[in-house]
Amino acid sequence: MTFKADLHIHSYYSDGRASPREIITYAISSGLSVISITDHNTFQGSIAALKTTSSFKNILVIPGVEVRTDEGDVLVYCYEGFEFPRSLGLLLEKARENNCLVVPAHPFDVMRLGIGDKVFDYKDWSAIEVWNAGANTGANKKAVEAARLLGIPGVANSDAHIVEHVGAAYTLIEAGDLTLSEVFEAVLKGRVKPVQGRYPFRSMVKRIKWSIEYRVRKHYSRSGLSSET
Repeated sequence: MTFKADLHIHSYYSDGRASPREIITYAISSGLSVISITDHNTFQGSIAALKTTSSFKNILVIPGVEVRTDEGDVLVYCYEGFEFPRSLGLLLEKARENNCLVVPAHPFDVMRLGIGDKVFDYKDWSAIEVWNAGANTGANKKAVEAARLLGIPGVANSDAHIVEHVGAAYTLIEAGDLTLSEVFEAVLKGRVKPVQGRYPFRSMVKRIKWSIEYRVRKHYSRSGLSSET
């Protein structure tokens, strides 16, 4: 069976605008069968989403996180959350111990803290994010070439921070069933097809507004002030 997956989404547990429930609802309406809410440095978004899935059918939520390592951003997908180190080398070891998948996020997008050529210095990658809907075309092309040179699968994701961007880019996964083990096996064996896509132009104003609002909130939070003062 072929399942449509978006494995790089942010909720309000980090710098996304939407709740996990809103993300799941939108994902289903967009024809997605598999998602992972990969908030920055926390599994909380995925954990909240998993608690929500009892209200929905035909959607698989993979516990995930986008870790800001000492080398750059890396996506980690697991059967359940775990305490992760920020050292990339140690993270890869810990992920292997926990049977997790590890994927460099937008590796050649310097504006998004990709790991760049460090992708060639480490082993144990499960796949590479070869298309990120928010990354520039040049960075995505470099990621495609890196996956080819390393001989590992490539996946495409939205990196959505507002719900309207969920599914803007996605991956088709050929799996026997809609379960974590089947989906993980399909990725590892390369039964995936990245589908390129960009954010709809009509939604970009909303995305920019949210980015500004989030930064303002973060600034006032750090300074101990209210954004309404």
